[in-house]
Amino acid sequence: MIKPAEVRYPIHDLLQNRWSPRAFSTQPVEDEKLLSLFEAARWSPSGGNAQPWAFIVTTRSSDAGCHDQLVQVLSGRNKLWAKDAALLVLTVATPYPRSAAANEYTFYDLGQAVAHLTVQAGALGLVVHQMGGFDRQAARLLFGLPEGYEPMTVIAIGYQGNAEDLPEELRERELAPRTRKSLEDFVFADRWQQPLP
Repeated sequence: MIKPAEVRYPIHDLLQNRWSPRAFSTQPVEDEKLLSLFEAARWSPSGGNAQPWAFIVTTRSSDAGCHDQLVQVLSGRNKLWAKDAALLVLTVATPYPRSAAANEYTFYDLGQAVAHLTVQAGALGLVVHQMGGFDRQAARLLFGLPEGYEPMTVIAIGYQGNAEDLPEELRERELAPRTRKSLEDFVFADRWQQPLP
């Protein structure tokens, strides 16, 4: 299913067609595509080139059962649909090794790395849905994260599935039109709350 954004000004097709579906196919993601995602993250901008990110990848096809265990630490309705995604990835903000003062940019840099990964996924015909709804402490214990390393999000990655396979309440959200704030609500000129002409 394609749900392009209704843009007022032209943007790249990969950005216009990016959205966060909940319907995932159980089809595995090829190794080359998987590694391409993290190569894109690797080359995202990073303050001081510290690259303060890490990713823990779990696959549905893994014998270790980590994918199922990660599904169990998800909260709310995320468990209903994320179980089908070929990949579930825990994103981790890592401390800057050389400068404690630079740590305030850690989350910004991790976000950029995930954004690059997301655009690369779209270029490869994959879809991504990011989640903040999960038990961080349970994830920390599940993967043995050391102190100072912060689990930030869980990302579902894979091939798009069929919206009809979702529970009704999620199916309605899946099929609903996409919406966004107007540019005037967040882009200002010269001072706060003065819209850019």
